[in-house]
Amino acid sequence: MHTSRRTLLAATAGAAAVVAVGGGPALAEDDDTGRHDDKRLRALISRMTLEEKVGQLFVMRVYGHSATAPDQADIDANLKEIGVRDAAELIAKYRVGGIIYFGWAHNTRDPHQIADLSNGIQKASLAQPRGLPVLISTDQEHGIVARVGKPATLFPGAMALGAGGSRTDARTAGRIGGAELRAMGVRQDYAPVADVNVNPANPVIGVRSFGADPQAVAGMVAAQVKGYQSAGVAATSKHFPGHGDTETDSHYGFPVIEHTEAQWAELDAPPFRAAIAAGIDSIMTAHIMVPALDPSGDPATLSRPILTGILRERLGYDGVVVTDSLGMEGVRTKYGDDRVPVLALKAGVDQLLNPPKLDVAWNAVLQAVRGGELTEARLDESILRVLRLKAKLGLLKDPYVTRRGVDRVVGIPSHLKAADRIAERTTTLLVNSGGLLPLSRRTHRNVLVVGADPASPSGTTGPPTTVLGAALTELGFTATVLSTGTAPTEATIAKAVAAAQGVDAVLVGTYNVTAASSQRTLVNRLLATGRPVVALAIRNPYDVAQLPDVKAYLAAYSWTDVELRAAVRVLAGRADPVGELPVPVQKADKPKEVLYPVGHGLRY
Repeated sequence: MHTSRRTLLAATAGAAAVVAVGGGPALAEDDDTGRHDDKRLRALISRMTLEEKVGQLFVMRVYGHSATAPDQADIDANLKEIGVRDAAELIAKYRVGGIIYFGWAHNTRDPHQIADLSNGIQKASLAQPRGLPVLISTDQEHGIVARVGKPATLFPGAMALGAGGSRTDARTAGRIGGAELRAMGVRQDYAPVADVNVNPANPVIGVRSFGADPQAVAGMVAAQVKGYQSAGVAATSKHFPGHGDTETDSHYGFPVIEHTEAQWAELDAPPFRAAIAAGIDSIMTAHIMVPALDPSGDPATLSRPILTGILRERLGYDGVVVTDSLGMEGVRTKYGDDRVPVLALKAGVDQLLNPPKLDVAWNAVLQAVRGGELTEARLDESILRVLRLKAKLGLLKDPYVTRRGVDRVVGIPSHLKAADRIAERTTTLLVNSGGLLPLSRRTHRNVLVVGADPASPSGTTGPPTTVLGAALTELGFTATVLSTGTAPTEATIAKAVAAAQGVDAVLVGTYNVTAASSQRTLVNRLLATGRPVVALAIRNPYDVAQLPDVKAYLAAYSWTDVELRAAVRVLAGRADPVGELPVPVQKADKPKEVLYPVGHGLRY
């Protein structure tokens, strides 16, 4: 537990300054519409030094589980990458307006620790002269991208929710997920993904998208935005102007989207329009080139025609615009790390996310103002948007959280039950020849579970084969588990074939199967044993096209526990399959022909 907020605030000069502006309570909301008094916020801005203004625009990573006492390895990583020891020093040196949490940065061990870290960050920031609360963010999309794992509640990801087709479920997932984040001090979530996944070969979006139909995606995006924001967390639709039709991952390369302006308006724009109509608090840019929208060859993150011309002026969006991570290759191919943040601000960005070298980026913005390339008024415009958001989220009134609040909200039984129920409505039955499913304990009690075991996403228990085996055991089957990996060797395949001899059925988890994948050899050799084989696509539903001889195929859209357990309940007839494909699956040998259309899904 922490000292009361009043004691903490009273001890900080920054808070005194906040309260003093305009007298009365610290930036209270002006009316019940949630709009705030820009006059007071402008007064705050007018008191800032130029260095403080520059800091407000940055959202930075920092290693460690604690704001002031991280482990030595995290201190070393911070010194090497940022030149500070911990979050408190980061704030003192650069006065950053935001901090982003990552699992790999050791920010998210468990809910109580996350709450303590958040409080430590706020305390350090408010202790500064004219100190302001920090907007803490993370990528909690659920499904395959989540930074906070168990015991927090983890929901199905976007494509699974798209398969479920229920906007109510999407909204509920957002509301519960948002409430849990807020309880831990995270008030900006980089979700939902608004990209329309029209390219099956997309290496970076895929199941992170709600689907391939722009209108369906738009409906799900709007529902999730409302869910997150009803819980007091800023939602962030990404990646504008649309990252759905690419075969390049912008983390490692510079994707080019060849859509015409008309195609963009029809395919990519609807979910962003829907997010704006739903009152979205922030929108994230994409490090992609769209020549039809801006022929200059610049990535969208640095494109004034795209961010100001289209997003601000044509779509009428006046909320916060945040860049995707500035450490990604897609934004660094054309300009140096010192030019990128300056060009992003000139394009219309408000928050500069995670630059590779903060000192380079921070000093570049500072020098651009001092040298006249950027005006201080331009900075003020973005800082006002950031402060409006902080005020709307209640950070200027009370940025602290409590351990008791964590216990009341995070991972409570009713939330976990809701996640299980929603997951059950997403599992999609793609093939069921000869009525093999549902599997009966009476006729198929002994089941061999084999398949890919990719690293468990988002701190779920994993590995997938173990989770599937445990779920079958719980339902009264006798399960034997043999992990065969994403690229099974000849020896592994032989072992699986031998293990299949004495069982009643085989369950195989497939993961992104390609024409050359040895997962195909594994499945075909298992089929040759004559044992009934059930396959479960644990990521992309497109796997089914590569394995046409499998008699029963399900899609789970992710290998998180909640989705795998739900798939087993469907497979065993404890729940009916109701999910429907939110993307088309093309034939493996004739990619122009559709094997299973959007909306395909069998029932029992």
